[in-house]
Amino acid sequence: MAAEVLAGIDTVWVVITGAMVFLMEGGFALLEAGLVRQKNAVSVMMKVFTDSTFGVLAFWAVGFALMFGRDVGGFIGASQFFLLGGNPPDLHIHIGAFWLFHVAFSIAAASIISGAVAERIKFQGYLLFTIVLIAFLYPIQGHWVWATNGWLARMGFLDFAGGAVVHAFGGWSALAAALVLGPRIGRFDGTRNFAPHSWPLALTGAFLLWFGWFGFNAGGTMAAGDPRIGLITANTMLAAAAGGAISIVYSLIGRKGKADPGLTVNGALAGLVAITPACAYVTFTSAVIMGVVGGFLTSWAAGFIESKMVDDPVGAVAVHGVNGLWGTMAVGLFATQGGLFYGGGAHLLGVQVLGVAVISAWGLVTTGLVLSIIKAAGLLRPSKKAEEAGMDLSMHNVAAYSDNQDQEAGASRINVVPKQP
Repeated sequence: MAAEVLAGIDTVWVVITGAMVFLMEGGFALLEAGLVRQKNAVSVMMKVFTDSTFGVLAFWAVGFALMFGRDVGGFIGASQFFLLGGNPPDLHIHIGAFWLFHVAFSIAAASIISGAVAERIKFQGYLLFTIVLIAFLYPIQGHWVWATNGWLARMGFLDFAGGAVVHAFGGWSALAAALVLGPRIGRFDGTRNFAPHSWPLALTGAFLLWFGWFGFNAGGTMAAGDPRIGLITANTMLAAAAGGAISIVYSLIGRKGKADPGLTVNGALAGLVAITPACAYVTFTSAVIMGVVGGFLTSWAAGFIESKMVDDPVGAVAVHGVNGLWGTMAVGLFATQGGLFYGGGAHLLGVQVLGVAVISAWGLVTTGLVLSIIKAAGLLRPSKKAEEAGMDLSMHNVAAYSDNQDQEAGASRINVVPKQP
């Protein structure tokens, strides 16, 4: 009886934290909508809804089985498609709660990429890519780390809450997507204004992400009574604050005393990404150090990526890709058990470097391949006329804020029929 009560409490804990992770989709939607131009605000949010609908169904039908099903050679799962088969013997909570938590992770990985392809991708092409990503690309590499017999898990690779599985994978997939798509029209020739259309939306989105991250990191305990929850949540807060603080300082120094909201937001998110794989393994002081380094790396990487004329409208590569790498490798430095700085030698660090490198390469290569196939089929990039008019009108036949008269004028330029009042 006591075991059943504890299992029930743990199930509720996982459902609540899973719901918090799902709320991060609202954060992604607001953040990305605020950082793009007004004519593309709805389209970016529609991508997040695509992740949350077709992506959820893809993970239910296929992705969960490939990630957590019966192990085949440490590489892939092969059972529990459509959640059939009941609870695995080693799972003490209901399989539905476990699935809910992990499906929220899978769509978060997709939503990282949605920002990098903003303002210049066909909706149908993105929908197809999301299904492939969540059904196949994401869960395969997740199996390597989080399945009991995954090949990286057997090596001792540590990624408590998805710094590599979600963020490094999603961030370097975002780079591949940006490269295959190419930059937005006029992005690097000075002929267009690409200023974010709503900083209040973007900042609100960042706070929603920050809130959801407490569930993202602490929910991985899978147990409401786990004594590490306090450590995990405090480390999460400290790393985010440190990343945001160093980014404010960085912008004050580099921008003549002006604190830049974009660097600040991405600095805090960078701290969150950096601490994600290490949140249960490091001290409070280490969390602050990791957040500071993460904030600095993102502030530097954003400028470097732009200098190479890679068009990443929301900084997905700098935030998630760069700090997924940094945070995962930092486990090998700062982990109190096995970390280099705590007398553990270089073994764990070597495993961490290998694991995150393979996962990042998997995301980069497979995403590039899938999107190249979609591009060859003519489903990836809209026409110049449609892109200039904006994805809201050309892909969804709506405008974010305009009245019906303005919408009709924009619709007529791209030969779509406006909705009637």
